[in-house]
Amino acid sequence: MRTADFDFELPPELIAQMPAATRDASRLLVLHRDSGKTEHRNFRDVLEFFRPGDVLVFNNSRVIPARLRGTNAVSGGQFEMFLLEENAVNDWWAMMRPAKRARVGTEIILSDAGQPTEIRATVLERNEEGHRRLRFSGTKNIFEALDRLGEVPLPPYITRPKASRAEPDRDRYQTVFAQPPGSVAAPTAGLHFTESLLAEIRARGVQICFVTLHVGLGTFAGVKTETLAEHKMHEERFALSEETARLVNEAKRDARRIFAVGTTSVRVLESVAGQHDGKLIPGSGRTQIFIYPPRDFKIVNVMLTNFHLPCSTLLMLVSAFAAPGETRGREMILTAYAEAIRERYRFYSYGDAMLLL
Repeated sequence: MRTADFDFELPPELIAQMPAATRDASRLLVLHRDSGKTEHRNFRDVLEFFRPGDVLVFNNSRVIPARLRGTNAVSGGQFEMFLLEENAVNDWWAMMRPAKRARVGTEIILSDAGQPTEIRATVLERNEEGHRRLRFSGTKNIFEALDRLGEVPLPPYITRPKASRAEPDRDRYQTVFAQPPGSVAAPTAGLHFTESLLAEIRARGVQICFVTLHVGLGTFAGVKTETLAEHKMHEERFALSEETARLVNEAKRDARRIFAVGTTSVRVLESVAGQHDGKLIPGSGRTQIFIYPPRDFKIVNVMLTNFHLPCSTLLMLVSAFAAPGETRGREMILTAYAEAIRERYRFYSYGDAMLLL
């Protein structure tokens, strides 16, 4: 399929800039995949679609304050660093701005609220994608200093005045069940859930479990190739626990449904199942699975996700899930998206949700 097949016109005002007043106050578009029919609901109505015995899978990765600021130790020029992945202690790959000035050997003094600190970053090398490898000094582990120095790594389309960079995003751009730190973007479908809503779901006889996928740049990087088959996903780290593997395997054995919350949860489950003949084996590793039509799904029966941007790998995954093993899912999703746009649904990280039954 061609990348252009997944393009559509999205009014800029529908890209949500702010979180909902409460986590579960969003709207919910329900797509019945067998008929193509849609329903417009409030998010809390998601409770109506659970059955006793269902298994609900979340991505519990915690977002790190990955954006750092600093000045060139020689010229005083300003730099912005966006940490992408840790190689070793104090050794990270990062995007930098302005990139052209981040030459190998450049030394940067990190800032704390505009004031210089004792921590420095030195550019070691540049890769083919233009990312810089940084070595940090002046601290035992830069990871431990991120809460003090770092900023919430909001997507570029969300704008904030400098005075309000920490609020409301530092707490709100994080799921209530987030645990192991490592993501540079939130698994946004999980942002809708509150502790009280999770308790109500459990009370309905639903088993809740977690996978971990540390969301990296690859999940959100645009597809620049003409055809989908030419696109290569970045690798992302994942972990699958024994408990989650057991609960999901038992549910599949008993023909009970697996609800996956978010495209990242889907990617972990389907990536592991694809390596083990449809069965989940606990463990950790890296995945660069790219799901697009036509694609069969070995684990997931129902998916809850946010609304995604044109030509994104996330939109392609959702299109594949709308009609497993076929290509017509693209038309189903684009039709549903057109309806969502007419109904003024909010898109992307702080947007509304979609349930694919």
